[in-house]
Amino acid sequence: MTARPKQIRPHMKRMERKKTLIAYSFLAPNFLGFAIFTLVPVVFAIALSFFEWNGGDMSKMRFVGFDNYATIFSFSKIGEKGLAYLFNRVDLGIALKNTVYYTAVTVPLTIVCALALAMLLNKIKGAVAFRTIFFFPYVASMVAICVCWSFMLMKDGPVNQIIMAFGGTFNKSWTADSNMAIWSIILVSVWRNMGYYMVIYLAALQGVPRELLEAATVDGAGKWKQFIHVTLPQLRPTTFFVSIMMIISCFKIYDVVAIMTDGGPGRATKMLVTYIYDEAFIKVRYGQASAISMVLLVIVLAITIIQFRSEKQFSAD
Repeated sequence: MTARPKQIRPHMKRMERKKTLIAYSFLAPNFLGFAIFTLVPVVFAIALSFFEWNGGDMSKMRFVGFDNYATIFSFSKIGEKGLAYLFNRVDLGIALKNTVYYTAVTVPLTIVCALALAMLLNKIKGAVAFRTIFFFPYVASMVAICVCWSFMLMKDGPVNQIIMAFGGTFNKSWTADSNMAIWSIILVSVWRNMGYYMVIYLAALQGVPRELLEAATVDGAGKWKQFIHVTLPQLRPTTFFVSIMMIISCFKIYDVVAIMTDGGPGRATKMLVTYIYDEAFIKVRYGQASAISMVLLVIVLAITIIQFRSEKQFSAD
């Protein structure tokens, strides 16, 4: 009787090892893809930020320590002329200002539109068809989307014709106007992404307890008060997730800008990622571009940490 467990134990260990190896075999392709195409480039970019390299032979890479980072932050004229000089004259400052402005407008606007669509399509007839229609832009070709919107935002395009039909006087191409170019980027981004986040909100709305809504109805709360005091608090974790994902996405914006405006007119839509691209592939300063990439990483990480702490504090209260 005592010998049997001893015989079973090695067999169980072999079975556990076999299951572990099978699990690792399923994870291996994804991990290898992540390691080759994400982890290795990130590590190389971190190392490259401490070197001066103009491409070509890697033996010509010259270690410069923190000089690339010092160059980013050593704006000697800022102390004399203030932050206005940084945000209106220095390329990095302009790119940072445009990115922050784009993010500050795009994130809340997309959340509002996505939540409004989710509330509208939550219980209406034919909702499946409308969900597919609104979700389609997210999976469509970005090039096709940007080309179509560039046409619609032309001087004589449909958008301007609608504006003038309602009494507006704007008759310029949006992407060629220094004031409206960034709004064309915002418009396309919101239109493309709201369908995706609508699906996430629709899933979250299914988890709102009916008992709470019924209790609010019994207490005499109307639809608006139910939304404010019951639905919105229940959707707080979803909104937190959506806001973090959107902020990260907005700080990495490149494709829409590259296709529609190429950072122009002038520097009106130059973003941090387009600035990094120019430093790396136009000016061929890979070390400087890598250093700016690390600064961008720190900015996004800091914003994410602040959001997590704010959410924890809010939940605790």
